[in-house]
Amino acid sequence: MRKLALGIEALAIAVLFGSFLASGGKLLLAGAAAALLALAGVLGLAGKRREMPGFWLWFVSLLAYAFLYIPLVIVVIFSFNDSKLNAEWVGFTTAWYLKLFSDEDMLRAALNSLSIACGAAAIATVLGTMAGLSMHRFKPKLLPFLVFTPVAMPEILLGVSLLIFFLNSVSPALGALGIDFGLGLTTVVIAHVTFCIGFVAIIVRARLAGMDESIFEAARDLGATPWQTFRLVTLPLIMPGVIAGALMAFTLSIDDFVITFFTSGVGTKTLPLEIYTMIKVAVTPEVNAVSALLMALTLGMIMIAAKLAPDLMQAKT
Repeated sequence: MRKLALGIEALAIAVLFGSFLASGGKLLLAGAAAALLALAGVLGLAGKRREMPGFWLWFVSLLAYAFLYIPLVIVVIFSFNDSKLNAEWVGFTTAWYLKLFSDEDMLRAALNSLSIACGAAAIATVLGTMAGLSMHRFKPKLLPFLVFTPVAMPEILLGVSLLIFFLNSVSPALGALGIDFGLGLTTVVIAHVTFCIGFVAIIVRARLAGMDESIFEAARDLGATPWQTFRLVTLPLIMPGVIAGALMAFTLSIDDFVITFFTSGVGTKTLPLEIYTMIKVAVTPEVNAVSALLMALTLGMIMIAAKLAPDLMQAKT
């Protein structure tokens, strides 16, 4: 009975998904999906009591994942919609992707995002690797707090604090030295490095936690200097974690909106900011197209990072 209920729930999710693509009868399909969900819940109540916790875990999980991923799939599908409106599916076309690649503003924003992400990922990888090594080897009390605080801090709070810091502290100090400093690509890179360091440090420290310390002791017993031990033993062993951290930092940087919004200044546009500007007018298939490409890039980076560092999801702070 429980398996039947989960099957009906899956059917309800499929009907709900179809209602987004249907040209008519959207409310009817949505109502049918709601009725099927109610039926699945009723059937789930009928059965052995000891199976109840497992059923509701699956039931709620399917709903949660449907809520998360159906909108993403809809965005991708409607990026190929042969209509200027996203109200209903009209036909298949790739014209929006062609229009996207001929949009100079969008290409400039994409170049800015790639430049910022590459710079922030490179700097954060070096500093995060050093922080991860230090936390693993010396176990300082204050460093983990300093490294992980930007990770746990709300983005809007971090963005506002960095904005105040740049405008009220850095700009006047450099201005007194005759250096003109304003918000732009540089401030965005610094801001992204701030919150990316923690993610790299987490991954590198998790990689080090699973290693046998006798390897490093053997290298020292054989006469290797600390630098030789790091270059010939430590770095090759943690390299998958370092690369995974760099990819994670790149992904987080290229997707960031809130912190970028506060620290970019006038005239500096990135892909998330450009998308925000476009959707204030209307959500056209061109917006869906750039969102789909950004989504594909992000998922690709995350998959590569997870492949290089399988223990990434089990990392503990």
